[in-house]
Amino acid sequence: MDKRSTHIQEWIDIHSDTLLSNALFLVSDQQDAEDIVQNVFIAAFESYYSFQGKSSVKTWLMAILKNKVAEFYRKKYRQTGNISLDQYFDLEGSWKNNDVLQEWDEKDENLLDNSNFNKIMAECIDKLPLKWLIPVKLYYLQEKKADKVCQETGITTTNLWKILQRSRMQLRECLEINWFNIS
Repeated sequence: MDKRSTHIQEWIDIHSDTLLSNALFLVSDQQDAEDIVQNVFIAAFESYYSFQGKSSVKTWLMAILKNKVAEFYRKKYRQTGNISLDQYFDLEGSWKNNDVLQEWDEKDENLLDNSNFNKIMAECIDKLPLKWLIPVKLYYLQEKKADKVCQETGITTTNLWKILQRSRMQLRECLEINWFNIS
């Protein structure tokens, strides 16, 4: 085994779990996350000799992971179909259910510290239509700037803001049904 193969195997042994955990958080599908991590190591193998050691191996692999996730979302976003808003709006464009506009009675100010709430929130996020899920994850979970999200998904800024607004409304409705009405 040559030096490159030996190092890549060591990196796989050391960093696979961390990369997989991050990929799974970002794409929410085990098989997709595993494929992305595999592609990270393929890319690392192919560009091994260009790695200059200016950062740690883990940092370099995480940068490759972020690029592979962005690539994954770009490809997925372009393959998705149309989104129906019929469940939210009537023919005139008014809300079908004005209850989504009600104020929440916050019983717990630290909801993000609550593992049960985080589980329900993740489930609600995963229920978003794919054309909404991708920009939401890029913008909120990967904390990418709006122009970068637009560039990666091929949508306009206006479209992004509409998607984020509609996603927040759907997330709010899902949380009201699955958390605030039962807790």
